[in-house]
Amino acid sequence: MKKTVLLTLFVAISMAANAQFEGSKQVFESPNLKTEITKHKIVAILPFNTRISYKKQPKNFSAEANKEQEKALSTSIQSSMYTFLLRKASNYTVEFQDVEKTNILLKKAGVFDKLGETTKDEIAKILGVDAVIGGQFETEQSRSEAGAIATTVLFGGIGSKTGTGALTLVINEGEKGNLLWRFYKSMDDNVLSSSDVLVERMMRKVSRNFPYTK
Repeated sequence: MKKTVLLTLFVAISMAANAQFEGSKQVFESPNLKTEITKHKIVAILPFNTRISYKKQPKNFSAEANKEQEKALSTSIQSSMYTFLLRKASNYTVEFQDVEKTNILLKKAGVFDKLGETTKDEIAKILGVDAVIGGQFETEQSRSEAGAIATTVLFGGIGSKTGTGALTLVINEGEKGNLLWRFYKSMDDNVLSSSDVLVERMMRKVSRNFPYTK
């Protein structure tokens, strides 16, 4: 009896974990994509633009703490993306700049916290790369506990039904900053178990369309 209950629970958790990525998917490719990417040798991954909101603002909500959670999630996803791409480096036609170097150069230039106010060609010039990968992750939490999503994503654990989310991944060429490729994926109401899982599942969906795949 216990085995049956545990098996049922395991299946339910697995289904819940996968359901979050069964939302709509959109892919945009510039007419110049194939021509442009042949010129790229080094690509940088930028910190993600993140937003954590609540359907009903919880008690004792702290805007400052929420902002800090968004910042932590921003670089956590960036790092997970770099780790994933580095792990499968032989599958890609370009090299990816170390994210620690990327962030140091951005901070030295005074634009780390002003990426939304800086053009992609300006960023590429600062970083000395041929293109930049950027992204956005937004999630709206329905549970009452403040910070539950950020805690789950950053520190691991089984996701629970806590809200909805959407993730966007874009590639801009470095010379003029033009958009070459954009991937969008909405997610159902489950929280991710970690930023590594977020990236892993997203890249599985992207793999056939990712421009730098050999």
